[in-house]
Order: sequence, then C-alpha cells, then structure tokens
Amino acid sequence: MNPGFGQASLGAIAGAVVGAIGGLFAVGLAAAILGRDPALLLATPKVSTICWFIGGGGGWLIGGQLGPRLGDRFDHRNAEIIGGVVGGLIPVALVALWGWYMVTPH
Repeated sequence: MNPGFGQASLGAIAGAVVGAIGGLFAVGLAAAILGRDPALLLATPKVSTICWFIGGGGGWLIGGQLGPRLGDRFDHRNAEIIGGVVGGLIPVALVALWGWYMVTPH
C-alpha cells in the first residue's frame, strides 16, 4: 500500500523536523563557511524564515513518501524514521546548494 500524498506518518514528521531546522540554517551555511563567522548563519532572517517553511513542507512531503516505503520494506519503525530524515535532508541540501550559489562569484 502506497502512502497518500501529504498524509501524516512518522516519516513525514521526522522529515518536517529535519527539513525545517536544516532549512533555517542551510541558507547561511555557505556564507558562514566562506566568511569564517558563525554569526552569518542567521545573517538573513527573512530568507531563513522562508527556507524554514520550504524545508519543513518539502521534508513533510518527501519524508512522508520515503519513510513509510522504507518502513514497509524493512518491516521496522526505525526504518521509517530514517527514511523521513533522509527525505528531510533533500530540501535542506537544495537550499544549501542555492545558498552556496548565491554567495560564490560567478
């Protein structure tokens, strides 16, 4: 049985938590690394808040699809949580790559 799109599950919750928290800091990660200043992680609060919503929503959707499928395949609840975490890391990685693109000269 396939999970419904946007349906609540343990994987969706894990994905939303990882995506939201990661998205909050991912946009400033490249600037903080290049500037060698951890304060730059939150230098753009409006963009960080937008990425918080994008990461949380994307993590909910992707983790909600990936988590239950892994949970069914391996027949274990922890596999569903790990699938949700991996699903939450996907929007975080995309936001971090976008942040890296924005701070590097091209």
